[in-house]
Amino acid sequence: MSIERCKIINLPKISDPRGNLTFIESNKHIPFEIKRVYYLYDVPGGETRGGHAHKNLQQLLIAVSGSFDVVVDDGYEKRRYHLNRSYYGLYIPTMIWREMDNFSSGSVCLVLASDFYNEDDYIRDYDEFLKEVRKEK
Repeated sequence: MSIERCKIINLPKISDPRGNLTFIESNKHIPFEIKRVYYLYDVPGGETRGGHAHKNLQQLLIAVSGSFDVVVDDGYEKRRYHLNRSYYGLYIPTMIWREMDNFSSGSVCLVLASDFYNEDDYIRDYDEFLKEVRKEK
């Protein structure tokens, strides 16, 4: 479950003097079917979000407004991504710990998810996450 599986996906961007348009199609632009969409907004300065991993869920995170950082962690290596373009998405596959911070004022994080909400899919304890990923190697 290498961190190398996380990647920035350049989404289609239709430029127009009246305003730009970006669209996302399941299994075409992203490697999964979209079953849930949610967004984070009004995150107070200095706060973090995330702090968990998913056993089976895949996600795409997009800064549709403003910017924020995402730190991904596979249990061996960490990598920080700065998201600040509405036509870039960070793909996060299964079993990757994620934390989001450094939210700019007015930022909005759009999340596309491969499945419906399921609390049993979450790993919310970092030590438990490390045990899980290190037993897989």
